[in-house]
Amino acid sequence: MLRAVNVTRYVTPLREGGSLPAIVEADDLGTYVLKFRGAGQGRKALVAEVVAGEIARALGLDVPELVLAALDPELARTEPDPEIQDLIRSSAGLNLAMDFLPGSLGFDPLVEPPSPDLASGIVWFDSLVQNVDRSPRNTNLLVWHRKLWLIDHGASLYFHHDWPTWLTSPDRRAASRRPYAAARGHVLLPFASKIPEADAALAPALTPEALRVAIDLVPDEWLRDEPGFDGPDEIRSAYVEYLSARLEEPRDWALALEEDRGPSV
Repeated sequence: MLRAVNVTRYVTPLREGGSLPAIVEADDLGTYVLKFRGAGQGRKALVAEVVAGEIARALGLDVPELVLAALDPELARTEPDPEIQDLIRSSAGLNLAMDFLPGSLGFDPLVEPPSPDLASGIVWFDSLVQNVDRSPRNTNLLVWHRKLWLIDHGASLYFHHDWPTWLTSPDRRAASRRPYAAARGHVLLPFASKIPEADAALAPALTPEALRVAIDLVPDEWLRDEPGFDGPDEIRSAYVEYLSARLEEPRDWALALEEDRGPSV
């Protein structure tokens, strides 16, 4: 299970994008970046953060620790900004937070290009989970202690915003194996010269059992009341089915990444 903390102080907003994450302090004396269930895509963004983040960790990629963060709506009373007050109140209860990396810097590929192995692994992972938010404009990569850290996976697994379409598809397997639409805009694609090697090395690590470990970390309350499902366990099985189908050979979406790089890259 993910560790659980209680938010004790709202420190400052991170005014990036539309979800208004914030730096907060918790009762374990830690400092975290809090993702609010009442913002943006709501609880499904938090589900994507957990599932994608823990899959990345299972692949050996660096992701800040994720924790479940309980938020008391009373904290809104000390905030002067009405927008932040509303966000805190609408997010009362269980939210998600990631360890704050003090002194980290935004990744700039022109300053310190990643190795081909690392770049290929990240591009392959993002293609698997269909992360549409790793562009040059918004890399969602941080450099901390001379390592590259992956953050912000709430835009991954976008298929779960339309479960009915997938559930009623005449061929779920084919629907799960579509190409990675954001490949050509990926910030690391120009450096990812070892995608076939990454595919061969990483795919075997993600057995259905390994996928289930990541998906089981999602709290039941973020998976309730989903049309077409009888309960959280059935939804978890659907995530495993989708991702397992995506991992079956031949992985055309991985082969397509080589074409997206182009011969001149």
